[in-house]
Amino acid sequence: MTTSTYPFITPQFLDALEQSQSADAASGWQPIHIKLDDEDKTWFMPLYLKNHSMGEYVFDYAWANAYHQHGMDYYPKLVTAVPFTPSTGERLRGPTGLRCEHAGQILDQIEFIADETAASSWHLLFPNDEQRSVFNDQRLLTREGVQYHWFNKDYKDFEGYLAAMTSRKRKMINKERARVRAQNINIKILQGSEIDVDVWALFYQLYERTYAKRNGTRGYLTNTFFNLISRDLHEQIAMAVAYTNGQPIACALYLFDHSTLYGRYWGSVDEFQYLHFELCYYSGIEFAIERGLQRYDAGAQGEHKLVRGFEPVQTYSLHWIKDEQFRDAIRRFTTSEKQAVRNHIEQAKTLLPFKQQ
Repeated sequence: MTTSTYPFITPQFLDALEQSQSADAASGWQPIHIKLDDEDKTWFMPLYLKNHSMGEYVFDYAWANAYHQHGMDYYPKLVTAVPFTPSTGERLRGPTGLRCEHAGQILDQIEFIADETAASSWHLLFPNDEQRSVFNDQRLLTREGVQYHWFNKDYKDFEGYLAAMTSRKRKMINKERARVRAQNINIKILQGSEIDVDVWALFYQLYERTYAKRNGTRGYLTNTFFNLISRDLHEQIAMAVAYTNGQPIACALYLFDHSTLYGRYWGSVDEFQYLHFELCYYSGIEFAIERGLQRYDAGAQGEHKLVRGFEPVQTYSLHWIKDEQFRDAIRRFTTSEKQAVRNHIEQAKTLLPFKQQ
């Protein structure tokens, strides 16, 4: 296990989800993972049988409603994804050399499993470009989406990043960061074993608080999950912690690999002006620059990221729909949606804060 590895497809991350009962049959994420063997090579692909669409971030509720209106069952369905993690990356773990013929064999297995489980469909969410191109099969529909990522353009430090912006946006960010300091708040980035049990305990308390405010739940992930990844993935974990008078008051959790920082969860004991932007955006950007990381994926949604330098990027998902009539209807929908997404991306680019080159 090294920091070069995309963290979310590792055994440490996926096993922690299941062992902690965050992603299991009771939560509606029943694991039925696939292994593909070819001579001396073996690939692993996470696969879940689901009876809902929560925790996926590729929204198909309209599809489920259409099935219901026609007296058909959309659930259960099959999903290949990292639960609760809208991050593009590998969706098959294994050696290099995965070919289209392997993807075809996997899709044949998917169709067999769908028959055995009465699943309506299979959904491959947020695959990277390489693995998406391997799944070049006419049985699959491609759906596009958009997220906002920060890219490191060889910045030497945060000031160098700001220097690439227009004066007005640079002043806005400096004002926001100054306001955080004026509230007697200082920030530390802790890595791996530097994050002690008290900070982890506060983090989970704040994680639950954030979800309680958002939707009245305790969140998808259990405290055991975070205990497991803090032990088994500590080399790829960092946390931005805000302190006032020596006491931690807010936390933001990151994971990272050799090229990318992934912002995941955050919480605060109270409302502090601009603290969310500081922990979830600016501190992460500083960390990425210091480590020489090329990209910062701060999670799904959030158009307010644009004026802070996060650029719109296309995301992808692939979908196998068993029923031919619904497959044709969904194909028409994704074609129309694709153009809307591309138009949005072009419009979003006009909101970026950088100077004209």
